[in-house]
Order: sequence, then structure tokens, then C-alpha cells
Amino acid sequence: MFVVPFFTILISVPLTFLVVGPVANLISDLLTNAFQAVMNFSPIIYGFILGLLWQVLVMFGMHWALVPLAILDITTNGVSSILSAALFPCFTQTGILGAIMLKTKEQKVKTISMPAFVSSIFGVTEPAIYGVTLPMKVPFYISCIVSGFMGAAMMAFNVAAYSAGAMGVFVFPTLIGPDGNLTKLWIGVAIAVIGAIAAFAIQMVAPVPYLYGGPKDETPKTEEKPAQPVAELKELKQEIIASPISGKVVKLENVPDEVFAFGAMGKGIAVDPAEGVVAAPASGEITLVFPTGHAIGMRTENGAEILIHVGMDTVSLEGNGFNTLVKVGDKVQAGQKLLEFDLDTIRKANLPVISPIIVTNSSDYEDVLTTQETQITTGDYLLTTLA
Repeated sequence: MFVVPFFTILISVPLTFLVVGPVANLISDLLTNAFQAVMNFSPIIYGFILGLLWQVLVMFGMHWALVPLAILDITTNGVSSILSAALFPCFTQTGILGAIMLKTKEQKVKTISMPAFVSSIFGVTEPAIYGVTLPMKVPFYISCIVSGFMGAAMMAFNVAAYSAGAMGVFVFPTLIGPDGNLTKLWIGVAIAVIGAIAAFAIQMVAPVPYLYGGPKDETPKTEEKPAQPVAELKELKQEIIASPISGKVVKLENVPDEVFAFGAMGKGIAVDPAEGVVAAPASGEITLVFPTGHAIGMRTENGAEILIHVGMDTVSLEGNGFNTLVKVGDKVQAGQKLLEFDLDTIRKANLPVISPIIVTNSSDYEDVLTTQETQITTGDYLLTTLA
């Protein structure tokens, strides 16, 4: 506990002062001189370059090479246009996030984008950049390019700030002149709005890349159930598990056994059987057959481990009323009959016939979704595993 922090500090502190600090300071000075030279040559070109690169500079902390100059300029002259080109990149992120939320099919991206959209309006772009646009690459490039043109427009119209520190929508009051002149303010507002709309429009046309492999977090619609048992949808890294039993659907938490109801065995659902037949919910291999025949386990071709447990406490029947049709190691096809059981035998023993269907390796998946139907037939959609 002591050695690692000690040597970390021992190495990093001298390295910071002797190498990282001087190198960063040198790069900062070079950037400052380069931007000043470009601004003296052409303020419009300076505005385009600064707007184009501003978000990249912020990522590496290099924007601090210009911030002190702007503060000094305002302190000395009461006004500065040094950072005018960098005032509005946040609004390009706003426009792009709006388009992404409308176009993406990934629910997780929508969830991330909404708070990032709100924070970008107020000038905080880190959630947008690091959470959405930079990982997607193309949206980030669009934001930088549009910001470049906005920066050029700001310099072309000589829009300057009369105070420092504000970001996002709070930057607009800094554009009001000391005499109360609102001309530069309205020009700035127009540039920000046009930039946000342009970024939105371009992103609506450009493709939105997937961040999490596709729309795999969407629940399959029950009306799109297969005519025959279909077990796999491999290309989306999700697997559809068909119902092995016909009957009434029962939520797992309503199963009269705490081990199943609390999810100790894994996520899943249960069926109150209408007939005494268990079919394979997917193609795969039989991995478990209880000697008493009351439960069968299998591993699907895509790796889901399924446990089908017929009734509650039916192990006490010692196999009476159960007829297993497969053995461990058998390869089975979706819909193949695995087990026959006698409902009357179970009921005469005063045992519940509710039968859980559990994904025992649920921890290997992001989620396990269940059908919303109340009645189900063997082969109908029952579960979806999301990898």
C-alpha cells in the first residue's frame, strides 16, 4: 500500500518539473506566437483556424496558451477579440447532439446525449465530446469544421468580448458594449444560431455511427414472432429464446420459490403450463438432465445457458410423472421435444406447476429481456439475451 504511491510520486514529480512542464511551456509559447502571427496576417484566417482547432486544444489543455492573452487584452483595453472565434463551438455540439438523438437507434446513445445536449447549451462540452461525438469521430469533425467557419465569421464582423469567463448562453452578455450597443450581441447570436442549425443539418444528412454495436438494446416486438422457433439473431449480438412450454406467462418475481423469485439462479421468466411437454427453446447442446427428470439444462449455440425447471419442489416426486427424451451431450434443434410430464401427477401431489425458464449465466449479458404477452405457445418469443 505504501511502496506503489511512494515510487509513483518519486518518479512523476521530478518528471513533471524537469520534462513535462518545460515541454508543455515550450509548446504553449510556440502556439501563442503562431496564432499571433496568423492574426496579424489575417484575422479571418486566424478565426477559422482557432475555431477549427479550439476543441482539440481544449482536449490537450493547450487553450491556456491564449486565455491569458485575452484576459490581459481585456484588462488593458477593455475589449478583446483574441478568443472571439472560440466562443461558440459549444453550439455546434448542441446542434449535432440534437441530430444524433433524432437519428440514432441506440437507446444508450440517446440516454447519454440528452444531458450532454443540455450541458453544451451552457458551454460545458466535455460530456458531448468524450461521451458521443469524439468516439463517433465524424460528428466531432463536423463540429470542428463548422466551428471554424463560425470563428471566421466572428472575426469578419469584428465581434469582441468586453469581459471574460462566461461560456455557452452566458457568453452573450459579454458582447454588449460599455455604451449599451447591442449590435455585436445580435451578430453573435445570429452566428451561434446559424452555426448550430448548420451542424444539425449536416449531421442529419451524415450517417450516425453505432457506439455499442447497433440497436441491440431494443425489445423485440411480439407481433414479429417467428412462424417456427427461431433461436438466434447473431449479427446483433443478441439471442432470441423461444418458449419451451405453452401456457400462461408468469413474472419471475411471482414464482412461489424465493430462490427463483429473487433471481438467485439468474434472470428469466416462468410459464404456468397448459400441457405437459417441454421443447428446446433454441438449438444447442444438453448440459444437464436431473435424474428425477424435473429439470433440464442446455447451452445454446450462441452460449446462453438455459435451465427449464418443471414445477416447484417436483424433485420430491423422484421422477414419477416425468419422461426425459434426451441425455447430457445430445445436440438438439429448436422446437425438438425434450421432456414429457404429467400435470395431474404434479397437482395431485399439491405442488405448483409453474415452471421457471432461467438464463443461468445472466451475469455474462448486459440484460435479459422478457416477453410482454400473458399467454404463450411453444415456439413463441420468450426471452432475449443482450451481449
